[in-house]
Parts: sequence; C-alpha cells; structure tokens
Amino acid sequence: MGRVTERRKVIRIRDGAVSTRPDTLVAEEPLEIRLNGRPLAITMRTPGDDFALAAGFLVSEGVLAERGDLQNIVYCAGATADGSNTYNVVDVKTAPGVLIPDITLERNVYTTSSCGLCGKASLDAVRTTARWPIADTPPVRVEPELLAGLPDRLRAAQRVFDRTGGLHAAALFTEDGELVDVREDVGRHNAVDKLVGRALQNGDLPLSRSILLVSGRASFELAQKAVMAGIPVLAAVSAPSSLAVDLAAETGLTLVGFLRGGSMNVYAGENRIALQAAATQG
Repeated sequence: MGRVTERRKVIRIRDGAVSTRPDTLVAEEPLEIRLNGRPLAITMRTPGDDFALAAGFLVSEGVLAERGDLQNIVYCAGATADGSNTYNVVDVKTAPGVLIPDITLERNVYTTSSCGLCGKASLDAVRTTARWPIADTPPVRVEPELLAGLPDRLRAAQRVFDRTGGLHAAALFTEDGELVDVREDVGRHNAVDKLVGRALQNGDLPLSRSILLVSGRASFELAQKAVMAGIPVLAAVSAPSSLAVDLAAETGLTLVGFLRGGSMNVYAGENRIALQAAATQG
C-alpha cells in the first residue's frame, strides 16, 4: 500500500548546530475491523498486512480457528461520506456455520486489555475459549543458548525499524531457532496478530511447535494471543506483566522475559527450557 512510512520536516539540533531536513516516520492510521458487516473493533496500526491483522485478531477473540472458518476479507468501499475507499476499514466474512461468540463491549475491554483490567475474569475468558490446550506431544525443549540468539536475529530482520526507529516487531521461530516469519507495527499486539493471521491463512494453526518473540514487554494481551494460537513459548526482550505471568502459569505457557544477551528470566513453563546445564554450572 505504500504507506508504511511517511516523510515529515524536522529541525535537527546537533552540538548546537541547527539544520532542517526530512525525516522518515512510521505511518500510523486507524483500522476498523467489521465482522460479517457489523463494526467490532478499531486499532491503531501501521498499514500493511491488514487482512492478516484482522484474521489474527479474530483468532485471539475465539472467532476463527482454522482456514476453513474464513470466507473472505475485503476492504470496505464507500467507508467515508464521499464514498471513497480509505483502506482503513475491513470486513471479515466467516464461513457458513461458524459460531460467532457474544463479543460484547465488556468482553472486548478485558480480552484486549494489556493492563489486567479485569483480573480473574480475563484469565477465565482465555482458559475457556482457547481451542488448543498448550500440551506438547512430544514436548518442546528449548536450549537457553538458542533463545539468547533470537533477539539479534529479530533485529536483523526489522527492515522498517532501520529507517524509522519507531516500530515494534514480533517473530515466529521453530523450536530449532529457524526464523519462520516476522512482522512490524506500531503496536506489538498488531505485529502478533499479523503473524497469527498469516498462519491462519496458510492453514498452519495451531502453532504448537513455535517460539514467539516480541520486542518490548510481554503484556497479558500478548500472552493471550500466544495461548489462543496454540504457541507454547513466548519470549520478550523486556518485562512481563503480573497478569501475563498468571495466565502463563494457568495455561502452561512458557514465558521468558528480559531476554538480553545471554541472560533471561523464566517466569512460567520452565519444563520446556533445558535448565540442567545451567543448574550444574550454578
């Protein structure tokens, strides 16, 4: 769509010297997601992969679980008063027979909150709507050294970040550390939705042999999205929230935070991390 970045004039001050120059910024625009013609949610996102974003969002909401649940996704023409297409409104049409849960305003508040607004209700909602319990057969086992190398690989794949410095990223890796997909967005949750939505479109859900790595912190919302997609391991370069840890412990998600260099904190699901060598050295 050509709107991932935009140019703006900036006054630059360096060591007292003042100059004017154009600067490349990441684009941010609203996206309205409609479900079978009915308005459902609005998110601020970086344009691009909008259909995958919408599909991934509906996976986390418990609406979509497999490629066959999705009939099509279209941009809504005539989204403005003058009838023009802004490419900021998408309508997701589900296949006949797909059960649509009662997505009320109250449910949207707690299932998309990253601050733990409703506490126990949020945990219950994810546990009762998750399609794939996170139980590995055989179990995923990840070496700490493998996890330690993933942030550098994510950073190397962030093409737009190099030009703007203003994007979050999320990446999917195999249990052997192979990069499967990476997406960038102004919001970490949007980047994850784009990954999950693309996996749904490709028929790859559940992602039961995958590692999800996110830039920044691991909120409850990101842990929720991992659980709903069947992802067993979520790693973040910064801290998790308390409710994210609670959700991970309750659902069996492996949650790793402060993944920087050779150090990391494992907050839940340590059974998937090969800790024997580290314990022996300690």
